[in-house]
Amino acid sequence: MVKVMRHEKKQVKIGNIYIGKDNPILVQSMLNVKSSDVAGNVRQAVALEKEGCQILRVSIPTLEDVRLIPAIKSNINIPLVADIHFDYRIAIAAVESGVDKVRINPGNIGDDDKVREVVEACKTHNVPIRIGVNAGSLEKEILAKYGEPTSDALCESAMYHIRLLEKFDFDDIVVSIKSSNVQTMIAAYRKLDQMCDYPLHLGVTEAGTYRMGLIKSGMGIGTLLMDGIGDTIRVSLTDTPLKEIPAGFDILRAAGIKVAGPEIISCPTCGRTNLDVANIATQVEEKLKGITKDIKVAVMGCAVNGPGEAKEADIGIACGKNNAVLFKNGVKEKVLNGDFIDEFVQDIYKFLEEKDE
Repeated sequence: MVKVMRHEKKQVKIGNIYIGKDNPILVQSMLNVKSSDVAGNVRQAVALEKEGCQILRVSIPTLEDVRLIPAIKSNINIPLVADIHFDYRIAIAAVESGVDKVRINPGNIGDDDKVREVVEACKTHNVPIRIGVNAGSLEKEILAKYGEPTSDALCESAMYHIRLLEKFDFDDIVVSIKSSNVQTMIAAYRKLDQMCDYPLHLGVTEAGTYRMGLIKSGMGIGTLLMDGIGDTIRVSLTDTPLKEIPAGFDILRAAGIKVAGPEIISCPTCGRTNLDVANIATQVEEKLKGITKDIKVAVMGCAVNGPGEAKEADIGIACGKNNAVLFKNGVKEKVLNGDFIDEFVQDIYKFLEEKDE
């Protein structure tokens, strides 16, 4: 496998974790429960952490909604980010309530004095700021200059906001410049990567429902990851945010980045296939949920490519007519007969135990 050389950025502390430098690339998500429903937000936050979410964002549209921050933080162990727009007082209240990071667009928070107040609160409480630039909410003067939200327009907006925070001697900064257009998003991040030393949060905004959102995110985020760009990611889906977490980890895996947990490789099947490989692979994947160790598991459908692909995995099977050949580390071990899924799963767990010895 070709190793991607990561573009190392400034290290930034968010709650109990670090991003940037050579720290792991983390998967984020955002709550989508109405801000008035405190209990519902807490339930979803807990579920997202259980799913593997590593940084969590919550929208705080009013001063009253700041109450979400202590309620959520007391029930999770991952950093919580407050998403703030328009009212600088909400950002200050969120920081004072113990949030781990604030996501703002400094251009819509108010004049420079109000931005300074937010910065001073963040300095006092050691809270970083994510500058979030979106193609759909660029400044009017920048849109007038470029005519549309081009990659250059996004970068100019981001650099303006970066310099605004730096003017107040603040550099605990993370930056995102998202677009729903994949080509624009990729071009913008590539340019910004050369323009600043701050960690970059990757995402395709308004990517769509699960099918299209996953495709666009995979193309946009995956391309940049393989360029060595990116420190955190979010797969934005018009769906339950619980689906965003496995999608994010799968994109990391596909980009060649080590991720804890099993990677299932399986063939698309063809007329030579005698067993229901899709069902077998799905059952194996489900039964391996909860494993946090790095392992590649193959479920292949026939004797043409199956044995070779199974040998490439840590452990795998090549299915026959009513059985499957088991391979470990490229060596044929035995033949599994009958309803062999549970036996195969047991062999996977044994393999992991032997690996630890």
